[in-house]
Amino acid sequence: MFEKVLIANRGEIALRIHRACREMGIRTVAVHSQADENAMHVRLADEAICIGPPSATHSYLNIPAIVSAAEISGADAIHPGYGFLSENANFAEIVGDHGITFIGPKPEHIRVMGDKIEAKRTARSLGIPCVPGSEGELTTAADALATAKKIGYPVLIKAASGGGGRGMKVARSESELEQAYSTARAEAKAAFGDDAVYMEKYLDKPRHIEIQVMCDSHGNVVHLGERDCSLQRRHQKVLEESPSPALNDRDRTKIGGIVSDAMKKLGYLGVGTVEFLYEDGEFYFIEMNTRLQVEHPVTEMITGIDIVREQIRIAAGLPMENSQQDIVFQGHAIECRINAEDPVTFSPTPGKITEYHPPGGLNVRVDSALYAGYSVPPNYDSLIAKLVVHGKTRNACLMRLRRALEEFVVGGVSTTIPLHARLIQNPGFIDGVYHIHWLEEFLAKKE
Repeated sequence: MFEKVLIANRGEIALRIHRACREMGIRTVAVHSQADENAMHVRLADEAICIGPPSATHSYLNIPAIVSAAEISGADAIHPGYGFLSENANFAEIVGDHGITFIGPKPEHIRVMGDKIEAKRTARSLGIPCVPGSEGELTTAADALATAKKIGYPVLIKAASGGGGRGMKVARSESELEQAYSTARAEAKAAFGDDAVYMEKYLDKPRHIEIQVMCDSHGNVVHLGERDCSLQRRHQKVLEESPSPALNDRDRTKIGGIVSDAMKKLGYLGVGTVEFLYEDGEFYFIEMNTRLQVEHPVTEMITGIDIVREQIRIAAGLPMENSQQDIVFQGHAIECRINAEDPVTFSPTPGKITEYHPPGGLNVRVDSALYAGYSVPPNYDSLIAKLVVHGKTRNACLMRLRRALEEFVVGGVSTTIPLHARLIQNPGFIDGVYHIHWLEEFLAKKE
């Protein structure tokens, strides 16, 4: 087992990793920017090293600084968390070349799944169902027109690199396609430095369903069920739950088995999430995230499995502690992402936290690095807390979540807590009949 792990991240996920390490008897090293010198994980870690100014480019994305910090501190492994360098294959290779273990997948799998076109091609070869679309990159507008005619409108033009909704345009007719194609390429080039795009059939009202998988170096593969991440704004997840209200046991077992078999064929190592659109009883692969997910606590709540602990054990070469037969899904869990944002305009609201009182009680979990007196910096993502609640049934979970949101106090900055309070009382959400466009329709009605 590792003696010392460097945490190459910040905020709640850095604190989450620190806690898992401490419970395993592993010492931690926190690297941080100048803006995060008073962050909670920095205060709690065994060692802390400043790696640069507030800009993420010069700190959390500064590979030489992070690797140097690992060497100086004597860390034998680096955990990248999510975001930043977590899906950077070059970083994973460099870490390995310096004799340090990268707590994550093999670089070649990060690289394959990071290219959306190659990921889709690989998924098909592994027997994973995919959305009908182009075989590869669309190099001309004529290619786009021919492909759209073949699969039928509406269609979606998507950037081959990156994500988050950038470089993604819908065309509902031939008259809209050329503009959508050129705009998507321009956005992709500006956002990711790569103007490659491809095409998929556009599904009108699908769910966004993802399957959590874990694979060790001993040939063992398990899936931990699904998470429903359909509540999104501008392609960014806002609330996740498990199990999905849209799936039955047969569908859950079927897609879990398909993903597990595929990962075994691929020789995947570590933790990963395979994401699908689900409509009319059919699953369609969209991408694979080769890292820990923001919403991993939802799965931990219904399985009782510490995913970060397993991630570290797998990287250390140990076999997983559970086989597929050992995994039992119990009850229902929902996660609300709490952001330092205006709940109406969604403008970021960095600033000093004057009050902080997280909710408690049975089966209520808050993952956050906040404390009274802490200043939320303006330099990074606005996520400041994750409220995760578990109940024996979905209804019990909703009632507990409503109570927990009422208790949650964050003073000094505006947050999205009021949005979640409204959201979970909406009949459409209560009935579980939402889809990936539902939240934006809900918000539009409130404006």
